[in-house]
Parts: sequence; structure tokens; C-alpha cells
Amino acid sequence: MSELAVRAARWSARHPWRAFVSWLGFVVLCLIIGMAVGTNSATTKDYRVGEAGRAEAMAAEGGLQRKPEEQVLISRRNGDPAGSAGQAAADEIKARMERLPGVESVAAPVRSADGRAIVVRVTMRGPELGAQKLVDPLIAQTAAVQARHPDLRVEETGAPSISKGVNAQRGADLARSEAIALPVTLVVLLLVCGSVVAAAIPLLLALSSIAAAMGLAMVASHVFPDAGVGTNVIILIGMAVGVDYSLFYLKREREERARSEGRVGPEALVELAAATSGRAVAGSGLAVAVCGATLYLASDVIFSSLATATIVVTLVAVASSLTVLPAVLVLVGRRRERRGARRTGRAGGGRLVRAGREPGRVWQALMRPAVRHPAITLAASVLALLALAAPVTGLKLTEISLETYSRQIPAMQVRDRLVAAFPEMRVTHQVVVRAEAARAGQVRRALAEVIRRTRADVSFAGTPHVRTSADARVSSLALSVPYRNDSPQALASLAHLRNDYLPAAVGGIPGAEWAVSGDVARFTDYPAHQQDRIPLVLGALLLATFVMTVLIFRSVVLGLLGVVLNLLSTASAVGVLVLVFQGSWAEGLLGFTSTGSIGSRVPLFLIVILFGLAMDYQVFVVSRVREAAMSGLPTRRAVLDGVAASASVVTSAAVVMVTVFVSFIFVDLIELKQMGFVLAAGVLLDAFVVRVLALPSALLLLGRLSWWPSRGVARDGRTGGGRGDVPESRAAEVG
Repeated sequence: MSELAVRAARWSARHPWRAFVSWLGFVVLCLIIGMAVGTNSATTKDYRVGEAGRAEAMAAEGGLQRKPEEQVLISRRNGDPAGSAGQAAADEIKARMERLPGVESVAAPVRSADGRAIVVRVTMRGPELGAQKLVDPLIAQTAAVQARHPDLRVEETGAPSISKGVNAQRGADLARSEAIALPVTLVVLLLVCGSVVAAAIPLLLALSSIAAAMGLAMVASHVFPDAGVGTNVIILIGMAVGVDYSLFYLKREREERARSEGRVGPEALVELAAATSGRAVAGSGLAVAVCGATLYLASDVIFSSLATATIVVTLVAVASSLTVLPAVLVLVGRRRERRGARRTGRAGGGRLVRAGREPGRVWQALMRPAVRHPAITLAASVLALLALAAPVTGLKLTEISLETYSRQIPAMQVRDRLVAAFPEMRVTHQVVVRAEAARAGQVRRALAEVIRRTRADVSFAGTPHVRTSADARVSSLALSVPYRNDSPQALASLAHLRNDYLPAAVGGIPGAEWAVSGDVARFTDYPAHQQDRIPLVLGALLLATFVMTVLIFRSVVLGLLGVVLNLLSTASAVGVLVLVFQGSWAEGLLGFTSTGSIGSRVPLFLIVILFGLAMDYQVFVVSRVREAAMSGLPTRRAVLDGVAASASVVTSAAVVMVTVFVSFIFVDLIELKQMGFVLAAGVLLDAFVVRVLALPSALLLLGRLSWWPSRGVARDGRTGGGRGDVPESRAAEVG
């Protein structure tokens, strides 16, 4: 890995303009190919899991799958009965909608029980998920009727229009987060790097990596369908790791330049940086990608989309750091040399950069506990992380659904008014029964028995609707529930169907299969599916972390230590997630409405990404320690030098990464808000607690055992050699 990084840097250093142009060409080519092949979006069948998924598959087999539906709500603005004017508007809506090619059928207008509202239900053609792209003509017709009836309120809602609103909100959220993240990141980089050029390099490389990754993700979507979250993750992770990897490399090049006091050319400096930080960047990037790949084990289209986006953007960011970054540094270095030569000719001498600098008081204070009292520091750090992780035991997972979407979406506001006037339209169960065609009569009688039972159950409401496939093999029963899909009543209605009514009514039909889907079933089955998969993904993640650490450092002890520390760091961050978002105390502070639970996909994604980011810092810090040990320093001195040399860059990179993540706290979508907040908290905990306190303490306590069974490091640590003539004063040096 180190040799590959050095060879890439050497070629780029010798041909900087060719490398620079090649990278730009690569980015443009990725975008061109991506736009040419387009994005393969996930379809309804890609989301099927659990019993709900089985029901949907059986319904689709019989042509009875759920169709996209819009509802047009007509009412008076002052709350009076809709009257004849409302009926006229409803009739006009029906007539207009029936003429649209994307409409399959329009139901007769229905008046609410109190007469204050009328609803027209419009069934669209095509698949359930694709309807948001075809809903604009329906919205236009609703707007036209509204213009003709200004005294009424004619408005439209439904899954397609709500999905359209969610996508628009997501786009606005991304634009807002970018508007916050880019300038703030640039300011932070200016403070960290000290110059505009040095600050611009990581930011521009991260942006180019994001652009290339978006193109490649479009191509990858034809293997792993895009669930609509890939762009968010590419921006979120791409900005973080893209800037961090460039910063690691850039700061090491500056360190080598300072150490050489201007006697080494830019090409040699880049090669030195590649042999050290380049290896760490390649190792950490590969570790992040491997951690991300464990999400494929979740067997969920959204997690597969998240995994693909994480892997693609991380590997592209690594490629940019190992190829075009060395070329840019050489070009900047040559420019610096020319300017230095001109200053030397005018002033008779040039100012050399100091070879090192003593750590500031903050770093001395942060590192002092680990240096002086490693056992106490390690114990205190572990206890603090365990305390933060304690709320994980109360974690409640829930499926993000219509009930939890932001009410800033206009279609959601209409839906709230719709279900207030027509409670029976809030939630629908879809009961699906498949049997031989000869059993169709028995199935009809069984479904009639289910209907009879539900009429005596207060959890159900509305008029049941039965449909049968053309071949009479599949039947579907739609049942309405006037409660939120996360309410005890709705959950009880699902349990009654699955555990009591259907087994009693359909169980006696030979060969019959049945399953229940719908709003409540999806809400229930998706979190259950994720909970079942968490042990598998977590086990694979722990194994991947261990194996990657052992391969990079050739130490079983470091592999075990990495697993334990990463697990503590990640668990504490998820504990903070539960503490903040499952309660209501932080609602006003962070601008959200608590559901008393966490989105079912959020914790697993956060665990995987936080493990990957923790591996970033683990690889970088331990690489510096191992480098010092390989140079001949005793283990204790190697730990002190390595941590001192990496503390500044690790914490600087963490601050930059936190800046990116914090920008997502200001979005409206609750899942993105949760991800941004917890990723920021997790990175801070890992950088300032684990890598500055816990890891150095553990390494100091383990001593030479840290490198077992890699004998070479321990032997070198006792005998010296290589670049080992490092004075003890560098123990506190911050690179």
C-alpha cells in the first residue's frame, strides 16, 4: 500500500500538469458517463421486506398492487359546509382528472360526516413510487379549479404529491447545508492551514471528488438501485473525508518541508509525505470503504444505496489525495521556490520555516493526563464513554413515514386537514390471500368473515373493499383504520389481523397463503427487519475493523484495541442520539419535533460510518506512533512522539469534519438532522477523548505488547536505527 502511494506521488510529482489535467478529465468523464447512463431508481419491489413485502409481492402477482392515489380536498375557508358550490367544484375536478392520460380512475366525490368537506380520490397509472414524476398535471388541474372557485379551498394531497414535496425539501436542505458548510469549512481551513492557497486545495479536491463520485454512483445504481439518498451521503461523506485526507497529506508535506529547512525540493517532499501520510490515507480510506460495505448485509435497498455512495466517494477521495494532490503540491512548491529566489536576490536571504514548534497550552493540558497517569486516564475515559452510551439500552426504532414528515411541506398540511375531515382515510391495511382458483369461493367467504370481525372492532372504520385477480388466484381486502400508523390502536389492529382474524378465517383453506401489508405493516416490519440485521452487520463490522487493523499494522493487539475503542466511541455517539432525539428537551434548541423514537435506518448507518471515521483517526495516529517506533525509539517515546505529532492534524481534521456535519443540523428532514448531529458528536468524542486520552493511555500501558506479534517494531524500539536520531524534545512536538 505504501509503495503504491509513493509510486503514484512520484509520477504525479514528475508530471504535475499531466496529473492535474488527467484528474480533471477523470472528473468530467465520470459526470458524462453518469449522465449518459442515468440513475436507476429503486422501484417498489426493491423495498419489500418481511410479511409486508410478501403481501405486496403476492398482490403484484395478481395485478392488485397498491396504485398511487391523490386526494383533492374541497372545503370553505371559514369552515362552513361546502354546499352546492363545493359539489360543483368536486364535479369539475372529477371531469378534469378523467381526461388526463396519467389517471386510471376517479372515484365519485364523497362528503364528510359533518358536510364541511368533500374529497375526490384520483387513482393514477403506473407504479407507486414513480407517480411523483407524473403528478404535476394533476396539481395543475387542481390549481385551475381553485382559480375558478376563489371562495373555496381546493387543494391536493396524496403520496405522490407528498413525495414531490419531500424531494423539494431535501433539495432545499442540501442547498442550505452547502451554503453553510462551504464558507465555514473554508474559514476553518484558513485557520488550520494559515494561507488561502493551502486552505483552498482540500476544499476544491473534496468538491471535485464529490462531482466524480456522483457520476460513478449513477453507473453503480444499475447494479445497486438508488433509493434517493445517495446524493445526500456523497455530499455528507465526500466533504468530510475529502477534506480530511487532503489535510493529512498537506500537513505532512509542510512538516517535512519545515524539517528540511528548505533544502529539499517539492518533488522529494511529496514523496516523503506519500511514504507516510499517503500510506495512512490509503489504509484509512480502504477501511472506511470496507466498513461501508457491511451495510450490504442489511438486505435493504436504502442501506445498499448508502453503502454504494459511501464506498464510491471514499475511494474517489483517496484517489484524489494520492494522485492529483501531490501534483498540486509540487506546482505550489515550485511557485514558492521561485518567489523565494526573487526575495533572496532582493534581500540577501530568505526566511526558513521553523522545523518544529512546541505544543500550545491546550495540547499540553489535553495530553498531560495520558502521559502522567495512563491507567487513571484510560479508566476515566472508558467510564465517561460508557455513561454516554447508557441511553442506547432505551433505543426505540420506528419507520419514518407520512406521520413524521415535516409540516412545512404544503401537501402534508393538506393531508392533516384531510384526515381530520375523513379519519377513515388515515391508514389502510392491505390483506392479500393467494390460493388455487378453485378455492376462490372459499376465499371470498373467508374475507367476508374477516370483514364481519373487523366491523365489531373499534380499531377499524370505513368501508372494506375486496378485489380479485383476473385468474381468481389472488384476492385483496382493503381495511381502513382511523388512527396514526404508530398509534397503539393501529398496531393492535394489525396484530388482530395477523394473529387472530386471518388465521381463524383463512387457516382452514387448503394451500392458502395470506399476508398483511399497508401503512401499519410497513411501519412495523421495516424496523423489525433492521433489528434482525443489526447483529449481522455489527458482527461483520467488528470483524472488518479487526482484520483491517491487523493487516495495516501487523498487530493482533492493535486490532483488538481498535475494535474496543471504536465500539466505545460509536456506542457513546448513538447514546447521545437517543438522549437528544428520543426526548423533547432539545426540540427548541435543534428545531425538531420528537417522535419519541429514532428512524429505523439511522442507528445502523451511523454505527457503520462512525466506525469508518474512527478507523481514519486510528490509522493516522497509530501510523505516526509506529513510524516513530520503526525509527528506533523506545515504545513509550514512540507513543509520545507519535501522538504529539498527530494530535494537531487529527483534531484539526475533526474540526473540519464537524463543520461539515453540523451544517446538516439546520435541515428540516429529521433523519438528516439526526445523522448530522450525531456524526458531529461522534467525531468530537473520537478525536478529543479516544485519540487524545484513551488510545495513548492504552498504548503506554501495553508498551511493546502493542505490536505483538510484529517483532520488528519491538526490536527496533530497543536497538534504534533508521531515522531514529530524534531528540527527546520532539516528544511534545505537534506536527
